[in-house]
Amino acid sequence: MSDYKPATRNPWAWVPTLYLAQGLPFAVVNFVSVIMYKSLGVSNADIAFYTAWLYLPWVIKPLWSPVVDILRTRRWWIWSMQLLLGAGFAAVGVSLPLPIFFKASLILFYLVAFSSATHDIAADGYYLLATTEKEQSFFVGIRSTFFRISMIFGQGLLVILAGLIQSNTGLPKQQITVNVRADAAIVQAVDPEFFKTSMKQDGDLRVGVEPAQIEIPPQPRAKAEVAALLGTVKNWNITNNFFRMQQRSRTASQKTDTDSWWTRTISAPAEDFLRTHFARNTATKSDIAGNVAVVSLRLSKPPGKEIVVTPAFATGDKSVSLAEGSRLVFDDTNWDKPALAVIQLDPKLKAATSATFEVRSGNIPLSWAVTFFVLIGLFAFFGFWHRFILPYPTKDQPGDAHSIPIFIKEFFKTFGAFFRKPKIPVLLLFLLLYRFGEAQLVKMVTPFLLDAREVGGLGLTTGQVGWVYGTIGIIALTCGGLLGGVVASRHGLKAWLWPMVLIIHLPDAAFIYLAAAQPDNLAIISLAVAVEQFGYGFGFTAYMLYMIYIARGEHPTAHYAICTGFMALGMMIPGMWSGWLQEVIGYQHFFLWVILATIPSFLVVLLIPLDREFGKKTT
Repeated sequence: MSDYKPATRNPWAWVPTLYLAQGLPFAVVNFVSVIMYKSLGVSNADIAFYTAWLYLPWVIKPLWSPVVDILRTRRWWIWSMQLLLGAGFAAVGVSLPLPIFFKASLILFYLVAFSSATHDIAADGYYLLATTEKEQSFFVGIRSTFFRISMIFGQGLLVILAGLIQSNTGLPKQQITVNVRADAAIVQAVDPEFFKTSMKQDGDLRVGVEPAQIEIPPQPRAKAEVAALLGTVKNWNITNNFFRMQQRSRTASQKTDTDSWWTRTISAPAEDFLRTHFARNTATKSDIAGNVAVVSLRLSKPPGKEIVVTPAFATGDKSVSLAEGSRLVFDDTNWDKPALAVIQLDPKLKAATSATFEVRSGNIPLSWAVTFFVLIGLFAFFGFWHRFILPYPTKDQPGDAHSIPIFIKEFFKTFGAFFRKPKIPVLLLFLLLYRFGEAQLVKMVTPFLLDAREVGGLGLTTGQVGWVYGTIGIIALTCGGLLGGVVASRHGLKAWLWPMVLIIHLPDAAFIYLAAAQPDNLAIISLAVAVEQFGYGFGFTAYMLYMIYIARGEHPTAHYAICTGFMALGMMIPGMWSGWLQEVIGYQHFFLWVILATIPSFLVVLLIPLDREFGKKTT
């Protein structure tokens, strides 16, 4: 009985856990790492530059997908990579307390990223081999849902865990209460000497906050005026060694004095033409900023070591935020001086509200190390679970690669087989153009919701955008994806292809209405975003299923990975110019352009081959 190897097993036993394991490393490497490095004092320039490269393995994974196809089974690659990911997260956790933590953890993150991308290749290929066409259609929504759940777990719960550990490993927490009131006084200038009050040295080391309760009027102010206040605070913190990050930024002197050939020949003439014929004449950049208040923090006595104090938002309205002083470092040289922090309002905030900030001083490296050790346990579970629970489909066999020459030959043969598929030019056009309009829209939705009304946006606050797009939108997106998988599994992709094409694209017109009417009713805005996101989730099912359709036949693992590479390219390239285009022609004309940009998708769908029975329920 111990040698029994079932060829099939109910996908519910392994599909959810497989795609939880697929999404979690992606979230940790690309999103959680940014938060971690910020809390550990790495400069914004270094964070932006180095973590941007962490996405590279997922972009180029088709290049080594034939290796997964040829060497070993996909089943072996899955559980082996999961155990390797656990070991990688363990190494990251161990590296954090080291003086060279940044370089060491980055190298380890790159190894984790390559392991995760390899796991993705094997998992997607295994899904094709271990499920029937009917199951593939039904579970395409399930796998997407659990992938999103893993992203939420990674970006949400893991960060919360690190925050909880930080909150309970340092000095007693202090609170800053912020009340937004119309009759509050306005801060005209910052005088650090004003905050130099004495604290009693009673033997207990603690953080003092002055004032602990502040009031700010919701009155927008000139950007230059607020920038001057922020500059005074920042200079004080740098001078007194509270701020110790190495900042690197390009200055104007580092820019070239002459325009490039591309600017002279292509972009500048195009911009002139678009501005002349389509630009929004009344669009001017807003010159206002949210109001601010200043808070001081200091220690009660010399700490004898380095203490990192991190004020952070705790509860209340997220339109109230911390603009300066998110990480302040105290030691025996500056403990008796006030470190300054700035609380700022969203400039679009008009009503009275409140928020609470918590001043923490926990052990930040320890908190993240423990968080990564939690990931060790999760991936040990995933690895052992899938080692025993994954079935052994008969098609999951390694390729023939007994020698290096044969291996190289099989490697290029796998790539060649993909580009020799019937109607491959049409298939590539489908992969690149199906989301041509959506790729441009998705980059501009959040800026449109946030931008002031005088420049064509809807003027929502940060908190409102979090609710509309981050909550209502995600729920609608998930529901659309689940429903798309259910209907495709019942009637096949052929029956639902055109409804899905229409539903993914036509709701984009909701943003034409929003840009033209600029409604201030949050329910109407939420409904429009929900309709667009539901349509995207529903219509994207067709795209995922057709990638499975293309990958059928020999080397499905590698061929599906190649499809995902073109999918990423189809989103990346249109998204690169969308911001530039919107700034030139304004939101109203931009959303009209997005609808026009969906036309290529309809045209390529007319040309693609598709079996009528693909994905159709057979029982």
